[in-house]
Amino acid sequence: MVTTDATGELPDSRTYGDGSAVVRVLGYNIRSMRDDEDALARVIRACAPDVVLIQEAPRFFRWRKHAARLAAKSDLVVLGGGATAAGPLLLCSLRATVERTEDVLLPLTPGLHRRGLATAVVRFGRARLGLVSCHLSLRADERYAQAGMVLDRVAALGTPYTIVGGDLNERPGGPAFTRLTAELRDGWAVRPWGREYTSTAADPHQRIDAILATPGVEFLGCGVPPGLDPEDLRAATDHLPVLAAVRLPAGD
Repeated sequence: MVTTDATGELPDSRTYGDGSAVVRVLGYNIRSMRDDEDALARVIRACAPDVVLIQEAPRFFRWRKHAARLAAKSDLVVLGGGATAAGPLLLCSLRATVERTEDVLLPLTPGLHRRGLATAVVRFGRARLGLVSCHLSLRADERYAQAGMVLDRVAALGTPYTIVGGDLNERPGGPAFTRLTAELRDGWAVRPWGREYTSTAADPHQRIDAILATPGVEFLGCGVPPGLDPEDLRAATDHLPVLAAVRLPAGD
């Protein structure tokens, strides 16, 4: 079993008297829930997230029921995405006030998987936050183009602060990763916490999953949480989760 204090010293969620908020954001590739669903839910619960930015959610038969079941087991609700976003999915706690959601399909390259974005605008306290979950292509040229589309979508949300969580299929320093971090802050690079490598769960040797944010979002810590049960992590999916705690200033 995963311990209930698996995330150590990472700050807990809270809303301050001035309306600013600390929000816990989890990014996780769940490999279409083809592995141990109960282990997956235990990992998510142990991270105590306010928002989960998922990649590779179920996309086919009864995908909505699969997503709803995972949300219920994780003590969360489905916010948006899934098959209608070609895999990215958003879950959230009841702490979030939802303003709107939108699923975006990216251009299809013949012979490759369809990619998309799950997006939302939510509020925590008086902080208004955009969310984008993405899973970039395995092919370098398409991946670079999709990174630009992610940035375009961040700008189109019209929020003062936005968080992007994704399986970028590329290590830091690669062209697509660099294109994103030219405008967004990389949580691990800004405030590393826990462990760095996210792939694979059985043999972590590279960081291809990240939580990124627009300027003004204060990272309080970001990385693979320490203290999670190794057996659950290996059983849940082939990636490790990335957890960040961020502080959001109050809006006007």
